[in-house]
Amino acid sequence: MASPWIDVSVTLRTGMVSWPGDPPARITHALDMERGDPCTVSLLEMGAHTGTHMDAPAHFVRGGIGIDDMPLEAAMGSARVIPIRDRKSIEPGELVRHAIRRGERVLFKTHNSNHCWDTDSFVEDFVYLSATAAEYLAERQVRLIGVDYLSVGGFRADGVETHQALLKAGIWIIEGLNLKRVRPGRVQLVCLPLKIAGGDGGPARALVRPI
Repeated sequence: MASPWIDVSVTLRTGMVSWPGDPPARITHALDMERGDPCTVSLLEMGAHTGTHMDAPAHFVRGGIGIDDMPLEAAMGSARVIPIRDRKSIEPGELVRHAIRRGERVLFKTHNSNHCWDTDSFVEDFVYLSATAAEYLAERQVRLIGVDYLSVGGFRADGVETHQALLKAGIWIIEGLNLKRVRPGRVQLVCLPLKIAGGDGGPARALVRPI
């Protein structure tokens, strides 16, 4: 029987795309049965913001809480997948018509899901959330947002500003989703990052189920 859950996380592997300047992902075997060891043990080398991951306030807010203190309900429960037509950035003008409400969990499906994950090279012109849109969402007091590439902010613009607007408002962030197989609309979301003490973020497995 096919599962109703859709895995919207990307697979961690050696050589996968990473944010410029972040540690590259490298997975090797510290022990390997093929080498005669009694078991196989993988060694993972990567940054906390590799692949599908969550950002904690500590990522951009001095004194902000770490990923280990994230309320579990922040990334578990009903959510809404919202399609974005703009191929440059997510702007308030496009968000207004979706009537985003206080406390919502919102996942933005953009051109990124059909384009950016097909290459291991970093895509500089990915669709990002503008700082003004981040401020709009902060005013709406949403609970969580998810985006379908490695950063909620842009590579050339609004990187710091967008993160700060969201995280200072207590909005949790999922980055690195692949929503290619997910239709816009209501879903159940389960996303839990690794529990890293004081972590500024953590790799996560994210699943959605249409409702």
